Amino acid sequence: MNNQFQVKVLVGAMAMIMMSAPVFASKMDNDIEQAAKHSYVFKTYLKHDEVKVEVEDGVATLSGKVREESHKALAEETVANLPGVKKVENKLEIKGKHPKEKSDEWLVTRVKTTLLFHRNVSALTEVSAKEGVVTLRGEADNQAEMDLTAEYASDVEGVKEVKNHMKVVGTPRPERTLGDKIDDASITAGVKMLLLGHRSTSAVHTKVVTKDGVVTLSGEAKNDAEVSLVTKLVSDANGVVKVNNEMTVEKTR
Repeated sequence: MNNQFQVKVLVGAMAMIMMSAPVFASKMDNDIEQAAKHSYVFKTYLKHDEVKVEVEDGVATLSGKVREESHKALAEETVANLPGVKKVENKLEIKGKHPKEKSDEWLVTRVKTTLLFHRNVSALTEVSAKEGVVTLRGEADNQAEMDLTAEYASDVEGVKEVKNHMKVVGTPRPERTLGDKIDDASITAGVKMLLLGHRSTSAVHTKVVTKDGVVTLSGEAKNDAEVSLVTKLVSDANGVVKVNNEMTVEKTR
């Protein structure tokens, strides 16, 4: 009799677990959708795009239209790094005409995107290009920022030369407030996009993990100089508090 009671209790408990599982999964899916919607990337970089996120059993489907190819990748990277996401189906489409690869229009977009993820340069820098020669205009807080902007632009794949016509105005931009704190998923996505944008690091196989703004890097680099460069670039990414670089140098065969 006692054994029968135990079996009934066990069966009842299993039934309750099975019944509550879909509810729990549904709540987690909804939490992921809300986290994407309120992420820094979606509220800033993608705010003028039409991105819809639907999640079912941890599989996130992105639909809608974005202005640039980089925004499509950025949305995917951000959602992929949210807790609970198992897979991302990216069905986003690009609005209007897509610039031909290596064209001046394509190059301008790449330079602007790369500068966008750096903290110590102005995202409002005006960028134009003609036959691979990039011209920068706009304002910089100081000479160091002006030089750094040119340095970052020069390291974008396809750029042959940079003409820097920026002006130093000496008026520092306001510091980011706590209300503007960037979430970890957005930081990870930004770091990955930033490293892909620089020709010096685009081929580096780097794993990026972010926790409370602290970015941990792992993977392999060709040499110590490449490891140092990755650290330098990531340290200047928006939202990064600290960088732990655990990358190793490839062993020569």
